[in-house]
Amino acid sequence: MTISEIEAAALNLDTDARAALAEKLLLSLEDLSQEEIDRLWVEEALRRDAELDAGTAKARDADDVFRDALARFS
Repeated sequence: MTISEIEAAALNLDTDARAALAEKLLLSLEDLSQEEIDRLWVEEALRRDAELDAGTAKARDADDVFRDALARFS
């Protein structure tokens, strides 16, 4: 299974399951050095930038993102 397939499957989970998975994944990073964490964030930023350039991802205005997040948790 590829990372893309895992990501697609994870994004199809309900909200509670995605949150539980995210928590497990974040906890798994605690064993990483700061250098490894920084490298992973750079890789993620480059991946997202490439998706935007390729048109496979859509950017959203930060104000909209924060408004939607606040509405979900209010």
